[in-house]
Amino acid sequence: MKTTTNITSAVNRYVHHDDTLPLPQLRRLGIIYNSYRFVVSLFSMLMLYIAARADGRESLPSFLQQTTLSFYVLISLILLGLFYVVRKNMRRQLAFGLILDVIILSLLLYTAGEPDLQLTMLYMVVVAASFMLLHGSQALLITLLAIIFVIYQQFFYAIANSMSLTNLGDAVLMSASFLAVGGLSWSISQRLVQLEKVAANHAKEVERLNVINQEVITQMVNGVIVIDKEHIVLANLAAHQLLSVSPMSPATTHDSLSDTRKAQNKALLYNFEQQLIKQHAQLFNACLSVASGQSRAFTYDVPAVANASIFGKLRVQITPLKDDSRLVILEDLRREQASAQQLKLASLGQLTASIAHEIRNPLAAISQASQLLMEDMVEQKEDDSTLINESNPALKGNHELYGMIFSQTKRVNRIIEDILKLSRQQTATQQVLELAEWMPSFLENYFQGHDIFLRVKTKPIISFDTHQLEQILINLINNGLRYSSYAHPHAYVEIDIYCADNDVIIDILDNGNGVSADNLQLLFDPFFTTDKAGTGLGLYLSQAFCEANQARLLYIPEHEKTCFRLIIPSIKSENKFQTIEESLS
Repeated sequence: MKTTTNITSAVNRYVHHDDTLPLPQLRRLGIIYNSYRFVVSLFSMLMLYIAARADGRESLPSFLQQTTLSFYVLISLILLGLFYVVRKNMRRQLAFGLILDVIILSLLLYTAGEPDLQLTMLYMVVVAASFMLLHGSQALLITLLAIIFVIYQQFFYAIANSMSLTNLGDAVLMSASFLAVGGLSWSISQRLVQLEKVAANHAKEVERLNVINQEVITQMVNGVIVIDKEHIVLANLAAHQLLSVSPMSPATTHDSLSDTRKAQNKALLYNFEQQLIKQHAQLFNACLSVASGQSRAFTYDVPAVANASIFGKLRVQITPLKDDSRLVILEDLRREQASAQQLKLASLGQLTASIAHEIRNPLAAISQASQLLMEDMVEQKEDDSTLINESNPALKGNHELYGMIFSQTKRVNRIIEDILKLSRQQTATQQVLELAEWMPSFLENYFQGHDIFLRVKTKPIISFDTHQLEQILINLINNGLRYSSYAHPHAYVEIDIYCADNDVIIDILDNGNGVSADNLQLLFDPFFTTDKAGTGLGLYLSQAFCEANQARLLYIPEHEKTCFRLIIPSIKSENKFQTIEESLS
């Protein structure tokens, strides 16, 4: 009883829990089998007429044979065309065709009048195909149908002639052969199904890795370009931005194999390649000149036509790949400069922290002594107004010297305070800022009552240390107000905020006389100033803060007004950039 139960459960698992081929593979095998059916039916009809003529018989084959084979040829052609055109219910079409095969073969076997080994062998193909193309339950029913027809034909022939154990044994052996062929075919089909699943899983894994690679390349801050046989086959968004090549909108479809996507990618890459050759011919030629098996690294100066005031210098690393292709990595040196600036600030912080106390103590004593001496002079003047007059020039000169000492001690103290600002902000604590909202609040807090005209042409988002940004803008705006007051009675400053490529630009404009050509090289040096009351650390401090936040501070001599330009990398609110790529094959 237990053995019977185990056999029954095994049969149930066999019938109901078998795997089937995926639809693309099923369609290919189905077309092959339908074509085979049509060829077999047509060949059978031709051989029937050829055999009739070869036997010397004048009469044609029997009406049943002609009708059966003619119908078989016609229905085979119809099933082939229907399966090729209609993609729905493919297994039902195949099941109908296989049942029809069993019926037609049984009619042909019946009309033959005696057991025919050739027709019986065709049953084997039908049984094997049913287990490969259909579910196990459907294939088993078709196999049982074939066994019934074969056994019935054998018994019918034995009854019509004479009962023979040989005929009975042949029928049983043929039935067992059908079951064996069905089992082997099912086993092979299951193996094919497993292979298809493994291949599909590998394809999905490769696609997933490809998506991850694309996302990694897209998110890279470094530019990535792949050149294959003098043509660009891959370029990420960072490469467009660093080289100031405006990317076109990529395809929105997710079907990476579609002809439309391929055509659009080719157009994007061709546009990038043409602009690269036009604006950066030196870089492109340098990439092509790298020999196979040799790497090359150099610093590339971005030409003025490609917003040199924004990026300046790029580090280029060229690595040859297989099949004469080359991998080009573009790195913006601003990040390296920011790291160097962080080390500089750390060293300066250690220095200032060790000497600030020693300097400020005697400085405070000198300042206090000069103030006391000046107060004594004032008190003496109130007691005896004749002390400081024309008859006492020495006392008058001493008063002026005391005032000079006091003013210079204040100047030295401001220098120390400016240097201490660097040591107190060794590491930039960046925060996300919306300039369109942050800038008006900043101006209201620090420059209320001054003529500051703000023009915001976009709503950029940046990442910057708030305290350091405030110090930068305070220095620049105060300089603008002070120097414009020297040239015009009405001093005002203009602030323009806009975007260029992937950077936010803040222009601080004033109507001053600007910076002379002789002073351009010294403009951001420490302790350099053209103002007698200045310390010469304002611009140096501002530039140091910019570099610590991966930004740049430049003076733009080409501008019609005095223009200091602050360039800050922007943050995109929706990071949906796509990598433009094409297969290297």
